[in-house]
Amino acid sequence: MTRSLDPAFITKPLAHRGLHDVSRHVFENTRSAFAAALDHGYGIELDVQLSSDGRAMVFHDETLDRLTRARGPVNRRTAAELGAITIGTGNDVIEPLDNILTQIAGQVPLLIEIKDQSLTLSQTDGVLERAVCDALSGYAGPVAIMSFNPHAMMHVQTYAPDCARGLTTCAFDPDEWPDASVDRCAALASIPDFDAVGACFISHDVTALTDAAVARIKSQGAPILCWTVRSAAQEHDARAICDNITFESYHA
Repeated sequence: MTRSLDPAFITKPLAHRGLHDVSRHVFENTRSAFAAALDHGYGIELDVQLSSDGRAMVFHDETLDRLTRARGPVNRRTAAELGAITIGTGNDVIEPLDNILTQIAGQVPLLIEIKDQSLTLSQTDGVLERAVCDALSGYAGPVAIMSFNPHAMMHVQTYAPDCARGLTTCAFDPDEWPDASVDRCAALASIPDFDAVGACFISHDVTALTDAAVARIKSQGAPILCWTVRSAAQEHDARAICDNITFESYHA
C-alpha cells in the first residue's frame, strides 16, 4: 500500500538539514538547527547514516571529516561513540534518530533521507532502513522517507508499508557519483523505479526541474519537491514547477 504525502509537506517549506547558520554556530543536522526550524514553523529535512551497532544516526556525510574534529567513516563508530562527537564549533553532538524524533514530536512535517549505504546506488543490506522504520514505529506526525537509492526504498516498502515514501532524484551526472557506474547513473536519471518502490513523491535537484522525468512524474499527479533552494529568486522560479521546496541560506 502506498500512503499519500501529508498535505503539510506542501504548505510548509522544508529547512534543509534544519535551519542551520554557521555564523551563529548552528550546524546542519543538529538539535539546535531543528529547534530553529521549529521556532519558525518550518518543516524539517534531515539525513541518516548507520552506526556500527545498527542505530540510525542523524548525519549527512559518510565520514566525520568535514563536520567534526574526528576522522573516518561514521559506520565504524558505535552510537555511543558518535554521541560524544561535537559537530562544528557548536555544542551539538551527533544524535540517534530516536532523540530527534522526540524533539520534533510531530510539530512539523519531517522528511528523512536515508543515505546510500552501498555508495554505488546498488543493493543494500537493509540494516539502516530497518533501523529508521523501527525508530518511527509509533511516531505521531507527518513524516516521509526518501533516498537516492531505490533499493533502500524497496526495504522501506517492506518494513514500513504505511509510511509515505519517495525518491530523491537528479540528473545523476556520473561526475557527481564517482562510485556508481555510468550505466547506473543513466538508468536512474529517468526515475524508472517510482512505481516499483511505491513512491508518492520525488524531491528533485532544483537545477534540473525541467528534466523530462520530472514532467512525467508530475503528470501522474504526484507532488514534486525540490532541493536545495538558496535564495528567494530561486524559490520563485522553482515554484513554477514544484509543489514545495527544501531550502537553506535564507528564510523561505
